[in-house]
Amino acid sequence: MSVSEKIKSSIDKASWIRRMFEEGALRKARCGPENVFDFSLGNPNLEPPAKVKEILKELVSNSSSGMHGYMPNAGFLKTREAVANYLGNLNRASFGPEDIVMTVGAGGGLNVVLKAILNPGDEVIIPAPYFAEYSFYIDNYGGVPKTVNTNPDFSLGLFAIEEAITSNTRAVLINNPNNPTGRVYGKDELIQLGELLIQYSRTYGRPIYLISDEPYRKIVYNGLICPSIFDAYRESFLVTSFSKDLSLAGERIGYIATHPEIDDKDIIIEGLILCNRILGYVNAPAMMQRLIPFLLEDSVDVTLYQRKRDILCEGLEAAGYRFIMPGGTFYLFPETPIPDDVEFVRSLQEENILTVPGSGFGGPGHFRIAYCVEDKTIERALPGFARVMEKYRKAGARHD
Repeated sequence: MSVSEKIKSSIDKASWIRRMFEEGALRKARCGPENVFDFSLGNPNLEPPAKVKEILKELVSNSSSGMHGYMPNAGFLKTREAVANYLGNLNRASFGPEDIVMTVGAGGGLNVVLKAILNPGDEVIIPAPYFAEYSFYIDNYGGVPKTVNTNPDFSLGLFAIEEAITSNTRAVLINNPNNPTGRVYGKDELIQLGELLIQYSRTYGRPIYLISDEPYRKIVYNGLICPSIFDAYRESFLVTSFSKDLSLAGERIGYIATHPEIDDKDIIIEGLILCNRILGYVNAPAMMQRLIPFLLEDSVDVTLYQRKRDILCEGLEAAGYRFIMPGGTFYLFPETPIPDDVEFVRSLQEENILTVPGSGFGGPGHFRIAYCVEDKTIERALPGFARVMEKYRKAGARHD
């Protein structure tokens, strides 16, 4: 056996997203890229703001010594100060650089937090649908993922979360705005979640942490705002990246922010910094750390993603699809007209439309469309979406 039994099992259950991405590459080679409509991967199709390249040119031209060397494992002080000041303007709490750890993207940040807080057997509650890799991240450190259903509109199922809390619960992990549903959790539901966690932290005599994964925070529509977890709950971590809002997915730069008043703050921060090092990340990329302070207020033009959402939703609604309009991200999570979402996704493949079954996100009976693609890709795919829905309508009519 060339890999461990555990990894072999994980490969067998591995992310549908990557499988569909690979399927797309094969179909593009066979049919031509223009004839394949790939909605499988959340890879931003908008270029980074022009300011990114301008600042990078200045940084690359800087001949100062140490530009590419090691720095403290938490990150450059000036970068952490800039992030702390930025967060201070968005939250009631006042942040300092000691509350920030720069990370290798949000994925790296989540692994650092989970490594730091989990003992073997500790449970992490995840509202479903959820980002497919969360279960693997938790399992990395001996934790136990415990999924609970959200409400029909994908809002937080607070009763379900409460029912899942036990003496082994160590954290609740949310993704706001949510991948794959596009749901933006509101201020009131976060406050209610915070009150729930305060209650059960007291009951069990140890904090239940709230971890919020927020790389889509700035990609929200129609005046929505992604509210602060720090204003809702003290025992909390925010993990984010610049992969989506600045279209820097491949640069792997993000950060962890810890609530400034979290209990046992000193040892928690020390733990995060140690885990950043011993997990092998060592530190976040130096050049990207130097770039970020200039861009904390910037993002790609989110109205372009909103336009894509509207084109897609209008076309799918006309074809008979049912869905909850996403308030953020660049994902749509429609219902499938049959219970078997894998079969439905395979039917879409016959039209060279690549999407991902909802089962891969803990949301069976749905499928995910990543609409971070060219407008023409959406427009040219809509007739194929309509044909597949019509096929199932006719099949359903024959069964009546």
